[in-house]
Amino acid sequence: MNRNWILIIIAGLIEVFWAVGLKYSTNWISWIVTISFIYLSFVVLIEATKKVPVATAYAAFTGIGTVGTVLTEIMLFGEEFSWIKICFICLLLAGVVGLHLITTESGEKEGVS
Repeated sequence: MNRNWILIIIAGLIEVFWAVGLKYSTNWISWIVTISFIYLSFVVLIEATKKVPVATAYAAFTGIGTVGTVLTEIMLFGEEFSWIKICFICLLLAGVVGLHLITTESGEKEGVS
């Protein structure tokens, strides 16, 4: 796994924090933290898109964020657990892994490192 895909994973994980923050922010401090996480996640994602195609990076970013948010809601906030939900999460993760496996970076296509 290279640096750009690690950045996409980090951006997706940061997305979990701000997605939860959107639901649970109740005062101006929590809103500032949430907005800071939104900004940070997109800064990291933009850095990754310098080499990874935007569509692939964004799909992986949102997939990671969705999976993380659903799991966080189930584990920490009492969201209803269902096996069908877990099956679809696994399907979503398979799509993200598939995108990673078939995507070449811009520099690799052009022969530039």
